[in-house]
Amino acid sequence: MLVLASASPRRRELLTQAGFEFQLFPANIPEVRRPNEDPATFAVRLAQEKAQSVFDQLASREQPGTILVLGADTIVVTAEEILGKPEDAADAARMLRLLSGRMHDVITGVCLISEQTTEVATETTSVTVRKISEKEIAAYVASGEPMDKAGAYAIQGYAARWIPRVEGCYFNVVGLPVALVASMIERYDLRSSGEAVLSGAIV
Repeated sequence: MLVLASASPRRRELLTQAGFEFQLFPANIPEVRRPNEDPATFAVRLAQEKAQSVFDQLASREQPGTILVLGADTIVVTAEEILGKPEDAADAARMLRLLSGRMHDVITGVCLISEQTTEVATETTSVTVRKISEKEIAAYVASGEPMDKAGAYAIQGYAARWIPRVEGCYFNVVGLPVALVASMIERYDLRSSGEAVLSGAIV
């Protein structure tokens, strides 16, 4: 049983589009960066804490050997700071000003946990954003789209008009590096069954 430890509709849609069958069990952990923790380590730690929390809860009432939990966390990294989800409209506008006219990195930490193993990985994508006017920022924030997004934007939404270049995995910026996740799940399936994987789906 594949379980997605996330409430993100983007991650749910991406896994579904990729042909995976899974259940949702959102994790609830504090997303607080430790002192001097580098961005990739931060993203991986949060992904692992999410996956472990859900695995522990499910293992207490299911057969642990049947559970495979996927955790993920996406952050936006500028030269000045790590950007998570904005706290309010003013914070969203501040983040968009930081991204305007510059390149930034999007890092997703991924963790796959089963009874036998824990595997972690990261994916980094560089995103170039053209200059955004104050009028555009105000209108975008007012739309509500930035409020639950790391870095206060959705590349698959209205903000696409401001992004002329993406270097790396596009789906990583949406919220989940699908090819990386698929390879991790397929390796787990091979280890578990000892047979060739004919489909990406795990039931």
